[in-house]
Amino acid sequence: MRKGILITLMTGVIGIFAFYNFGKDTQPTITPDTYKIDLSVYKNGEDIFITPQTLKKTLGSKNLVILDGNHPKHFAKGHIPGAINIGFKGLCRSAGKPGAPEWGTILPKNELTKKLESFGITNDSLIVAYSDTFKGPGAGGRAVWQLRMAGLKKAKLLYGGQQLWEKLGYELTQEVASPLASTGLLLADYDESFRATRDSLEKNLGKIALIDVRSKKEFTGDDTSRGEARGGHIKDAVWVEWTQFLNEDATPKTPEEITTLLAGYKVKPEDDFVLY
Repeated sequence: MRKGILITLMTGVIGIFAFYNFGKDTQPTITPDTYKIDLSVYKNGEDIFITPQTLKKTLGSKNLVILDGNHPKHFAKGHIPGAINIGFKGLCRSAGKPGAPEWGTILPKNELTKKLESFGITNDSLIVAYSDTFKGPGAGGRAVWQLRMAGLKKAKLLYGGQQLWEKLGYELTQEVASPLASTGLLLADYDESFRATRDSLEKNLGKIALIDVRSKKEFTGDDTSRGEARGGHIKDAVWVEWTQFLNEDATPKTPEEITTLLAGYKVKPEDDFVLY
């Protein structure tokens, strides 16, 4: 089992960002030239992330496709130029109610292929996903996780999400893009090591670490507003809310900080663990 394997309904911890209270009328306190980003501090950071500065320079490129994971109402208020709104469940099965079999899991390969082709995506596309996380946590990361699961290795997560994009003074637009559909997209058979199933969890309870990254009330069962069939958490899971992995400037903490954080819950980098 791969270390850090993602449970089917995880909230996209791979891409989560911290909330930064930055008003619409506030001038940026930093500039793209002075805000230095070193992706090499993260394992595979340069492969997974794209910086706002690089994305800004890439806007308008023929092979670029930007996916916005925000709620449609939030998207309508302003988004990165050229972005296509897919929402949190845009690449997922969403028929029926939460908790139903396969609800929230990645679309079947043939359906996902058609959907991605409608966005103009090809195997050569640079796909950048993002969200304004606290208005729909983890949607950008969730999209990248699913695209990588389908073999699209050029899918990248915008470092810092929409929060950092705005903080750097980059523009948002309300114009809605009209992508030209593509053909011939070839997806790989899904890499099952990217996720944990209910059966695999049941077989490995007590052998792996379980990390519940939801809110405290969801963990305790006091909040079931997202459609949970029952309140509470998986037996033996520890609660580490996803916001603890983040900085106030909307970027993920360093590997050293995250290692220290998880050590407080007796989870080590060499452990097998599942987040949900």
